[in-house]
Amino acid sequence: MFVIKNYVTTGGTVACALAIGYLMQSGSAQQPSAEPSGARVASISEHGADLAGLQSVVLTSSSPTEAHNEIQPKSSLPAPEQSRLPSNCDLSARALAVPGANARLRVKAPCHANATIEVHHNGLVFSTETDALGGLNLTVPALSEYAIFLISLPDGKGTVATTHVPEINDFNRIALQWQGKTELQLHALEFGAGYGEKGHVWTGSEAGGEGSVIHLGQGGSDIARNIEVYSFPIQSATEPGSITLSVETEVTDANCGKPLNVQSLEWRADQRLRSRDLTLDMPGCETAGDFLVLNNLFTDLTIAAK
Repeated sequence: MFVIKNYVTTGGTVACALAIGYLMQSGSAQQPSAEPSGARVASISEHGADLAGLQSVVLTSSSPTEAHNEIQPKSSLPAPEQSRLPSNCDLSARALAVPGANARLRVKAPCHANATIEVHHNGLVFSTETDALGGLNLTVPALSEYAIFLISLPDGKGTVATTHVPEINDFNRIALQWQGKTELQLHALEFGAGYGEKGHVWTGSEAGGEGSVIHLGQGGSDIARNIEVYSFPIQSATEPGSITLSVETEVTDANCGKPLNVQSLEWRADQRLRSRDLTLDMPGCETAGDFLVLNNLFTDLTIAAK
């Protein structure tokens, strides 16, 4: 069952300041088109590096006399790995506000090609990978008006990018984040929509709706960090109603019988960011292949007509 460890209200500036301090110190399952009749429904109860390299090389020869000769490496010749690195290894990042209360994040890390990096933003953390040139270009849903993004590299280096996102006050935003091989899916049923109908919004939506869900992260490992974020534009509502939110995941051989740590973050019309830390004990491996449905992880969104 889910156990809620804490419930806190955070402010964007404070959260980002704490994240900066942290960095300085430490350096899908396929979803059926309709809700599966055999899905397991879970409820929630609430209460309160150094890189090791070659240290020395000993050269040997078939000749006994040559084996006693000490061979000194020529210091003027760079190591093969070093000769292939760009001359400028400066790490840089830039954030730019774009429509939808999002930020376009661009990172340049020329000496970290195909490297896993972590992006931190106001409590959100996800891991992703640079391209063959050490670049990264992606869109991140903002969770604060004055958005701060912290980029952390595997060798402990990091940088910061900031931007102003005035549109954030026009959106309700729900975020879900987790770590590990499990693939969670955030689903929104807008204004009474059923599964597979218009208004059923998730990353695999075909009909779509007023809102949208985006997935960011790098799956496939125990240390991978992933997020899914649902955004609803408040001004688009033409009639009052509610949006039902749920989380689904498949029980697999990789996650069965293991604890799963999940965090939810909610940005609503009152411009306050709320977060909850949760722990779920996944069902046993005899249930592999079943879907787990979490219906009460989030409070339904109540939308007033504009």
